[in-house]
Amino acid sequence: KPKNTIDFDEKNLLIAVNGIDSSALHGFETRLKTNDVVNIIPVIHGGSQQRIQFKISNKTIELFEFKKIKDIDNDFLLSIRTEFPDLLIQAVSSNFILNKEHAKKIISLSILAKKHSMLLSKKLEIDILLRLAGTTQITDAIKNIGIRKNQNFLLIAIGKKLFLNRLHQSISPNLTDQFTNTNPTMLKKHFKISSSDIHAINSRTPLEDLLVEKASILI
Repeated sequence: KPKNTIDFDEKNLLIAVNGIDSSALHGFETRLKTNDVVNIIPVIHGGSQQRIQFKISNKTIELFEFKKIKDIDNDFLLSIRTEFPDLLIQAVSSNFILNKEHAKKIISLSILAKKHSMLLSKKLEIDILLRLAGTTQITDAIKNIGIRKNQNFLLIAIGKKLFLNRLHQSISPNLTDQFTNTNPTMLKKHFKISSSDIHAINSRTPLEDLLVEKASILI
């Protein structure tokens, strides 16, 4: 760790071995072999209590949860991207985000994949979508976890704080409290995660770890 930097917080680290989140392996007990590549990425929190903003590998990310929009259409995401071209933006159904730590870890995997030129797609925002959906098929990802009418959805934005603040100001009337209606039962059913799978994981967050594992081993 470089001198004069903040201390590591083990609860806010992504440690990957050969591009796979160690929590999907054996956590701190993961055994290393010669030539294994280990990446340690601090997830640094910031922003006010009402806003979920953090840094991963010098990239600033913010999560925004939209309340249900009755007349949303397929052009909504395109219009947001057009209005804020300096940000990388993706949107997914809130039903497919277990909690903020789940979102952070998936985004961390995508950023790590980009660093090592191992993206599932040419674009970082598409890689995030695919990993959250647990598929390598863009059409299936959009069909399964894309935004829908009358459903809360999460907007993921990556870029400079100046542009994130402008985005927040623009969309704030449509935002709601984040991660208040998570649906672990639906996630387990969609990703075919059984109770025995959950009990086999020695972790305080087994479902979160299994979801991240599925996202990290996509090829």
